[in-house]
This record gives sequence, structure tokens and C-alpha cells, in this order.
Amino acid sequence: MDKITEKALKLHKQGNNCCQSVCLAFADKLNIDEDVLFKISEGFGAGMGNLQGSCGALTAAVIIAGICNSGGKDAETRTKTKTYRLVSQINNQFIDLVGSMSCKEIKGVGTGKVLKSCDGCIETAVYIVNNLIFREGES
Repeated sequence: MDKITEKALKLHKQGNNCCQSVCLAFADKLNIDEDVLFKISEGFGAGMGNLQGSCGALTAAVIIAGICNSGGKDAETRTKTKTYRLVSQINNQFIDLVGSMSCKEIKGVGTGKVLKSCDGCIETAVYIVNNLIFREGES
């Protein structure tokens, strides 16, 4: 298990939500203050503010994609298409590996069929960020 995954899982065990755990684990690579990332990602836990919507770990990967890919406010139209394409790849890979992007479905609420644990979703999101954004899985 790589150090970023270990850090993300440790952060989750310390009480951070899934989105915070993934975002904070990448703070050094993103060169963004952990407190800023903590605040940005706070509302995305438990499927968007405990609404069981989009998975928080997946949302973290999307946040990181925007941070890494956007050219900033003056270049928004030049990078937006590329960012949207990357987000589509992130979502598709997450669904392939987890089975859903919905926290409710992933946790098996109403069905009793858990697709993956929160820790498993965090590991998956870190894997996707490393491979699609930072390209660390490429040979």
C-alpha cells in the first residue's frame, strides 16, 4: 500500500469524512494548505452532506482534478473541456471498480448489498487520482 493511501485511511480513522481524507492525503502534492482542503471538502462527506448522494471519496478525486487541470479563472474555457473529460474518466473508472457513484447504493442502503466499504472507496479514489491525474501507475 502506498503512503498516500495509508495517509488517507489514517485520516479517515481519525474522523475525517471520505472527501477530506482523500483531499488531505494529497495536500503535499497539490501544494495546498491542509486547513484549506479540510474546509473545502467538509460538506462533501457521507454523499454530499450526509444526503447519501455522490460518494465523498469520488468527489475528492473530482476536486483534485479541477485543482490540477484548471488554468484558473482567466483560462476557464481553455481548460474546462479537458477537465470535464478527465472527470468523466474518473467517474467511469470509479463506477467500474466500485459499482456505483452513489453513496447510498455503495453502502447498500435499502438493498442490504454493500458494494464497497468507505475505506475501500477511499483506496479506489486514491488509486484513480494517482493513475489518471498524477500518472504514477504508468510505466
